[in-house]
Amino acid sequence: MGAFDLLDIASSGLGMHQTWLDALGRNIANANTIRSTDDTAFQAQMIIAEADPRGGVDVAGVALSDPEGTLVHDPDHPLADEEGYVRAPAMDMTKQMSELIMAQRGFQASAQVTKFAQDSYSTAIQIGAR
Repeated sequence: MGAFDLLDIASSGLGMHQTWLDALGRNIANANTIRSTDDTAFQAQMIIAEADPRGGVDVAGVALSDPEGTLVHDPDHPLADEEGYVRAPAMDMTKQMSELIMAQRGFQASAQVTKFAQDSYSTAIQIGAR
């Protein structure tokens, strides 16, 4: 392991968690997006993470929720079909909020590791300069 590998590993964690937070933000912002039954529902994004063989984590891809969504009976909605149905996202807000907390904590942990590594490297440079 090289001298700056810890920073690379923590940086990859920051990047993955930021991507996860961005996806969750879009999901939560679109939780109440209603579309007509002729359209596909808003598809929530789920980040797929994988371990990097050199250390750290990478975003392997993004999975999308069911485009069929959920049919909701709301005959007063302007997008309702002749039977009174609209299409809503197939998304569990409880799960989205739980994942938001996990992603925030992961981001905070990665940021703390980055700060610790920077402090350690700075101390080592100061000791070496004496």
